[in-house]
Amino acid sequence: MVRQLIFTYCILVVFSSLVSNSIAADARAADNIASDTSQTNGQRPNIVLIMVDDMGYGDTGCYNPESKIPTPNFDSLARDGMRFTDAHAPGPLCHLSRYGLLTGRYPFRAEVRKWPRQAVIEPGQTTLATMLRDAGYTTSMVGKWHLGFNEDGYDQPLPGGPVDCGFDSFFGIRASTDIPPYFYIRNDRAVAPPTNLIDENHTEGWSPIQGKFWRAGGIAPNLNLQDVLPRFTDEAIQIINEKSKSESGQPFFLYLAYPAPHTPWLPSERFVGSTKVGLYGDFMSMVDHMVGRVLGALESNGVADETLVIVTSDNGPVWYAEDSKRFAHDSVGGLRGMKADAWEGGHRMPFLVRWPGNVKSDSVSSQLICFTDVLATLAELVDMTLGEQAAPDSFSFLKTLLQKDDPSARQSLAMQTGSGLWTVRVGSWKLITGLGSGGFSKPSRIKATPDGPQGQLYHLSRDQSETENLYLQETGKVSELTAELERIRSAPITRPVD
Repeated sequence: MVRQLIFTYCILVVFSSLVSNSIAADARAADNIASDTSQTNGQRPNIVLIMVDDMGYGDTGCYNPESKIPTPNFDSLARDGMRFTDAHAPGPLCHLSRYGLLTGRYPFRAEVRKWPRQAVIEPGQTTLATMLRDAGYTTSMVGKWHLGFNEDGYDQPLPGGPVDCGFDSFFGIRASTDIPPYFYIRNDRAVAPPTNLIDENHTEGWSPIQGKFWRAGGIAPNLNLQDVLPRFTDEAIQIINEKSKSESGQPFFLYLAYPAPHTPWLPSERFVGSTKVGLYGDFMSMVDHMVGRVLGALESNGVADETLVIVTSDNGPVWYAEDSKRFAHDSVGGLRGMKADAWEGGHRMPFLVRWPGNVKSDSVSSQLICFTDVLATLAELVDMTLGEQAAPDSFSFLKTLLQKDDPSARQSLAMQTGSGLWTVRVGSWKLITGLGSGGFSKPSRIKATPDGPQGQLYHLSRDQSETENLYLQETGKVSELTAELERIRSAPITRPVD
């Protein structure tokens, strides 16, 4: 009996070993398949995603050779990586753009307007951070959140923010540095509550919402508005230093959301007068310098070659036609409109990607992409399968980055301005479902006449500045794009699903 038990035990041990070896072999094979599918060098890179705030398509030299603002660090990313010329925010305002970026979901699908007191991202919703954390990344966020917390007093925890949406750590602010209350948040607690008060501020010679503009409200005793931009850079560099030296072997994801060059324009002393574009140009130059400091931290820690860097802006600038004339600087680089507008100046954004050894240096792509697409792109890169309900409006552009043909690339795009005007793209054709800018440019809305166009139709490859409205001449295209808009709005998911 004992011999029989020993014999049976030996057989079970051998069988278990064979099964374990088979599973390990399958896992290794799966890893090899993932490497072949992603067509990369097989390494999972660190990921640094930098979103600046209210920067125009024409502010950087790499997008606008006539720019009056020196941007050597943005330009270096274009020289060392890929520059997208048809990249779009999913909405032309701060909170719309950030929601789409983090969730892969069009912001018109969510109650984004509740952000001042409630969290916009729902519990359990897939985000960039949850996906990458599940893939084995450490996840950190620094900067402007602007997607709400479930607030119950600033001496209480602030649930629903970054650490409840997949980030291991967060240091930042609730929204912009012109929207009170002003205070730093560490993870889900105020570093110090906004117990002091600050008066509203404006700058002579600029519009009421430009210059050193901020609103009156509460402010924490330890916060100075002019210190926020460099403070966030210091925090980001500290994270890079720590993660680069970590022995865990985990790659890191850092989302750095600068609240600049959004107002208030507060260049530090070394940048005052450094450009010929007034306060805005000086502050924009400071932003470029801060991006350079972050890139320098990757270099000094020896991880630049193993880090994918994405840099973009959340929406267009607050820059009027009179500003362009006064400073001879076109912040939107030949586009029409500005922040909040349905016109291209409101949402066509600089989008730069550097990934040494994978993304070809000094390359340019005209592929249509949206910030919602970042989630699917990074998921494919790290070989993560998205759930059926996850990132419903996210199209991977990984093959575009690697200069491979991609029949499943994005072909259309839809968005809504803050005032409710709809925009839809199909190829080079663009339809706006009303007249006017839909945003900050005047007039925002124009009432249609019975004999006139009811909306706006442009062919962007021929007329990127949107000067010729073809709505009445191309009625077939109007119908086609209207149908596509309705399809996108009614479909629960628009991305390719296997």
